[in-house]
Parts: sequence; structure tokens; C-alpha cells
Amino acid sequence: MWFMIGILVGALILGLIWLMKRHNFSLTWYEWLIGAVGLLMLLFTIQNYFGSLAEIEPKAANMFLLVIGLPGIILLALSWQLAARRAKKA
Repeated sequence: MWFMIGILVGALILGLIWLMKRHNFSLTWYEWLIGAVGLLMLLFTIQNYFGSLAEIEPKAANMFLLVIGLPGIILLALSWQLAARRAKKA
């Protein structure tokens, strides 16, 4: 499962870099940092969610989704919005 997630994440990052070069667009360092932290939090959430379900702890799994997963998604959305608004201004 983690092999497929790694391939998917790598393909998404490669596609992002390809689109940035194609449209002559760049991200600032803090947009990369916020996006990377959000992605790591999301991957951490996925790993712990399925680990908690495997140990038959559904309440802990749901708490991981809420406590770690939601801020990860918010950080990813924040990074995307920062980049989109900066591109709209230019």
C-alpha cells in the first residue's frame, strides 16, 4: 500500500513541477513549506488511521482523522490558495 501511495505522491509532485515549468510559474519557499508540512501530516494521518483500525481501535482512528488530518488538509488548502491568489495578481 505504501509503495502505491509513494508512486502517487511522486507523480503528483512531478505533475506540479511540470505544470509550473509549462506555465512559467513558481512557488515561494513558504508555499512549498506549508504544502510539505500539510502533505506529511496527511500521510501520517493515513498511516495511523489504518494502524488504529487494524488494532480494532475505531475511536482512536477517528480522532486521528480529526486532530491531525483536518489541519493537514487545511494547510494544503492554504498553500494552494496562497499560490492561486499570487498568480491571480500577476
